[in-house]
Amino acid sequence: MGQPSTSRSKPWQKTACILCECNCGIEVQLDGRHLIRFRGDKAHPASQGYACEKPHRLDHYQNGPDRLLQPMRKRADGTHEPIDWDTAIREVAERLAALRDEHGGESIFYYGGGGQGNHLPGAYSVATRRALGSRYRSSALAQEKTGEFWVSHRMVGTQTRGDFEHCQVGMFLGKNPWFSHGIARARVTLKELSRDPQRTMIVVDPRRTKTAELADIHLQVNPGTDAWLLAAIVAVLLEEGLTDSAFLEERATGFDAVVATLGPVDVSAYAAICGVGEALIRRAARVIGEAESFASYEDLGVQMNRHSTLVSYLHRLIWLLTGNFGRKGTHYSPTPLQPIADGSHKRDSPVTGARIVGGLVPCNSIADEILTDHEKRFRAMIVEAANPAHSLADTPRMHEALLALDTLVVIDVAMTETAKLADYVLPATTQFEKAEATFFNFEFPKNYFHLRRALLEPAEGPLPEAEIHTRLTEALGALDDDVVAMLTTAAKEGLRPYATALMKVAMDPRKAPYAPAYLYRTLGPELPEGQAEGAVLLALAAKAAMTSPAALARAGFEGSPLEVAVRLFETMLESPSGFVFSEEPWEVVLGRVGTPDEKIHLALDDLLDEVRGLADGPGPLDAEYPFVLSAGERRAFTANTIVRDSAWRKKDAEGALRMSPADAEALGIGDGDAVRLTTRRGSVVVRVSVTDVMRAGHVSLPNGLGLDTATDEMGGVAPNLLTETAMRDPFVGTPQHKFVPARIEALA
Repeated sequence: MGQPSTSRSKPWQKTACILCECNCGIEVQLDGRHLIRFRGDKAHPASQGYACEKPHRLDHYQNGPDRLLQPMRKRADGTHEPIDWDTAIREVAERLAALRDEHGGESIFYYGGGGQGNHLPGAYSVATRRALGSRYRSSALAQEKTGEFWVSHRMVGTQTRGDFEHCQVGMFLGKNPWFSHGIARARVTLKELSRDPQRTMIVVDPRRTKTAELADIHLQVNPGTDAWLLAAIVAVLLEEGLTDSAFLEERATGFDAVVATLGPVDVSAYAAICGVGEALIRRAARVIGEAESFASYEDLGVQMNRHSTLVSYLHRLIWLLTGNFGRKGTHYSPTPLQPIADGSHKRDSPVTGARIVGGLVPCNSIADEILTDHEKRFRAMIVEAANPAHSLADTPRMHEALLALDTLVVIDVAMTETAKLADYVLPATTQFEKAEATFFNFEFPKNYFHLRRALLEPAEGPLPEAEIHTRLTEALGALDDDVVAMLTTAAKEGLRPYATALMKVAMDPRKAPYAPAYLYRTLGPELPEGQAEGAVLLALAAKAAMTSPAALARAGFEGSPLEVAVRLFETMLESPSGFVFSEEPWEVVLGRVGTPDEKIHLALDDLLDEVRGLADGPGPLDAEYPFVLSAGERRAFTANTIVRDSAWRKKDAEGALRMSPADAEALGIGDGDAVRLTTRRGSVVVRVSVTDVMRAGHVSLPNGLGLDTATDEMGGVAPNLLTETAMRDPFVGTPQHKFVPARIEALA
C-alpha cells in the first residue's frame, strides 16, 4: 500500500497488534481511516519496541472487503436483508428467549468470545448467557490447549510457562516461534538463545523450520511420533540418573510408578519409530538433565496431533523430573489478571458425553451435539468473533450442523463463512474502533496489562460487543432499573463511590451475573473517550485486589482492597502502552502447586496406561493414504482469518502444498505442478511447492486460506475440507489436524 508523502508528519498513536497471542505494543500512523505506518512501542512493558512484520497487514483487517455495516436477517431463500438495530435486538432476544422457555437455557450454545487481542466481548457475553441460562460454551482453545490444561491441572494444579529469556536450555515442541511467536520478543529471544555458546536450543518438529535452523539440536521426528520420542527422552533421564532426586522427594509423588512404566522403555526401538537417531536422543536428554535451567514450550504441532494429551503429559514429566520448576530460567505459574482456563473437568457434554475441560466443549463434538434428535441437543448458537464454519474440522458437516439449528446468531466484524449461514448477523466495531485489552499476559516475575484506546471513531452502523450484549440483556429483562439508577448516580460521584456501590451489586447473587452489563451501561459513559468498553475491567481489578494483594503491592499498588482496585483501574485508563501490575519473587512459584495435597503428581494412571500402549508401535499407515498431511501450517504470509483481504499476501498466494524432493520425484511432480490431494473426508486440487524442509511422506497446507470473500480473490484451500471430526484425542477431543492420512495424485 502506498504511503502519502505527508505521512511522516502524522502523529504516532499507541495500540497493539492483534495477529498473535503476544499482542505486542505498536504505534500507528493514520491516514483517514487507514493504518499506514507501524513501529514497535518502546514503552510497552513486554515487547519493548519489538514488532515483527505482521502489523503491516492490519489495515487489511480494518478495511477488509467483507466489512459488515448493518444488522442482517436471513430470508426464507437463504439470502440476507438489512434490518435496523431495534428490530435485530428485539427479534434475537425473542427467539432465544422462546427456545430457553421451551427447551431450557442449556439448549443455547455459545462459541467464541474473542479472537487474538479481542477479549472483552467474552466478559460482556457473560451477562447475555446468564440471562438466557446458557450453560455450554467453547472456543478455539478447545481445538488446541485443553489437553495441556487438563494435564497441568492434574499434575501441578496450575498453568505454567517457561522462562526463555534466562534458561540455559530451551526446547520448542511442535512450535515455530519465528512465525507463530507465543513468547515476548520472539525473534530477539530466539537469536539470543541460538548465538550464546553457553546455551542450547532444542527443536522437535518434522519440518526444518526457521526456528529449527537456529537450533543446536533438531529432533526431526516422523510426523505423529512425538510420544515415542518424549518417552525415550524420559527413559534416558531415568536410566542415566539425570533426575533431581532432592526436588522430587520433597515436592512430588508417584515417582516409582513413572519409573516402573518408563524405565523399561526400549530407547533404541523408540528411536527407530520416531526416526531420530538414538545417539541424538541421548544427547538431548543429557543436555536437558545436566542443564542449570531448562524451559520448554509445546504448541499446535503436537497439540493438534496424534497422542496430543499424552505428549503434554510426557513433556511435563521431562521438566518436572529434572526439577525445572520454580527457579529463574525454568517454569513458573504466572499471575494473570484473568485466568484463561483452569483445566478442571467438572461435567461432560449433554449428548455425546465428551469431557469438558476448563468449561469448553470439545470442538470436534459440536456437530454431534446438534445433529441428533436427542432432547438435550444444542438448538441455538451465539457465535462471537469466531468462524467455526471455516475453522472447525469437517467443513461440510459443520455447515450442516449450523444450518440445522433453530437459531444461529453471529456477532462479528465481517460477513464470514459462519455469518453467511446465520439467521441474524450483528455487526461489531473493529478492534481499532473501540477499547480492547490484552489478556494473554503470562510474563514473570513482572506481569503487565494493556488497555488499548480506540484509534478510530466507529464506522456508522456497527456497535461494540459491549453495547450489543448490554442491549440483549436489557431486552431479556435481566437488568434492574433501580440498580442502573443507583450505579449511574454513583458513577457521577467518582470511582471510589462507584466501586463501593458495585460491591453491593456483586454481593447479590441475583444481580452479580449481570455486572458486566451494569458496568458498561453506568460506568462506561463516564470514562474517557474511546475507553468505555473497558468499564468491565473495574470488576477484574477488584478481584485481583482481593486474590493477589502481595503481587500487586510489589508493583506499587498498596492499600485496602478498594483503594487497590480503584488505583489499578485508574492506571489502566492512564497507561496507553500498558503497565506492570504485579511483581513476584521466584520463591512463590512452588507455593502455587494447587493439587489437593500440594504435591506435584507425577503418576497419572490413565496416561501411564497410554504410555504402556506405545510399546505396540504406531502401526502402519493406511496403504490407500500413504502420506501424512499437516492441515494448517503457520507461514510467513498466513494469519488468522480476521484478515480476509488477499492483497496483503506477497508470496505463496495460492497456499501451495509443501512436499519433499524425494516424494515429488517418486510421483513425477515438479515445483508448481497441480496435484489432487485426497483424504478420507475430501479431495481438492492444489499446486505443489517442492522443498527440502519437509520429510519424505509428510506434506503441509497453510492455515487461514480458502475463504469465501466478497472479492472472491482469496486463493488456497480451506484445510478443514480435508479433516474429519472422528480424528480426535481420546481424552479431551482435540483434533488431529497435523496428522491427516492423505493420498496425492499427479494431474496432467
